[in-house]
Amino acid sequence: MSGPVASDDTIESDGSPPGDEPEVAEAREGEVGGLPILRALPRRGRRTVGPWCFVDVLGPAFASEHPMLVGPHPHTGLATVTWLVEGEVVHRDSLGVEQLIRPGQVNLMTAGRGVAHAEESPSAVRSGRLFGVQLWFALPDETRTGPADFEHHGELPRVTTGGLEVALLVGSLDGVTSPVRADAPAIGAEITVGGGTGVVELDPTFEHLVVVLDGGVGVEGVDLSKGGSVRLAPGRHELVLSGAPSGRALLLGGVVRTDPIVMWWNFVARTRDEIDEAMAEWAARGERFGDVTTSLARIDAPPPPWR
Repeated sequence: MSGPVASDDTIESDGSPPGDEPEVAEAREGEVGGLPILRALPRRGRRTVGPWCFVDVLGPAFASEHPMLVGPHPHTGLATVTWLVEGEVVHRDSLGVEQLIRPGQVNLMTAGRGVAHAEESPSAVRSGRLFGVQLWFALPDETRTGPADFEHHGELPRVTTGGLEVALLVGSLDGVTSPVRADAPAIGAEITVGGGTGVVELDPTFEHLVVVLDGGVGVEGVDLSKGGSVRLAPGRHELVLSGAPSGRALLLGGVVRTDPIVMWWNFVARTRDEIDEAMAEWAARGERFGDVTTSLARIDAPPPPWR
């Protein structure tokens, strides 16, 4: 469900900027594969939160009007985490995987040195709504040039903590650990507020990002609507959330990045040369990314701004 990162999302940074005060921001509207999105990360002034370098809230939109139709495109140096609230999407990749994902499930595609995939709304369910999240996890040096892989998890741990309902996508919370692969210390969870006020324990060594997915949610006393986010610096032991019964938020976190990162289109790398090499191999239809069996058209890479 991933799509091209726009030119103003080019990243060449030495990690997240410092700061202890909560950072409140609004997501930018956009479109990926025919589906309206809200992009909460990256944004100007905040490129990463822990290993998380990309957060798109997808829809909600009726698939009959805005079907997800993302043709074959490549990835390097990252893992895509797809989580649906409503609807269905079919994932196909150059590893030969074809996997339908439904609400409450996770698809994790680890790109490593290179993989290609395509995603689309199944024609049989294009009368319903599509609503979900696509996340990118920047891989550490140990695995960012390793082999590609894919995981599908039909069920995830769910816990009730501090009066909040939590679906654990990645990492550990309240003594429970998600089975989803994480190549660096991190947390990823969907939290349903349920109309009251609740508390989530945090790892104080992590920085965290809270992104509102649905309804109104209060984050540490700051009232946010859909797409709004708050970044919290390391050192916090708990998070206080409140909101309407429909309030739903995403909690992401990890250790503050200090290593350089370069990100363009669907590639996460360390240098421009790595990006140029990946783009050349995609254009040449080389073996690095392979082929995806789909009727959707292949997506060409846009030239980076340094060319």
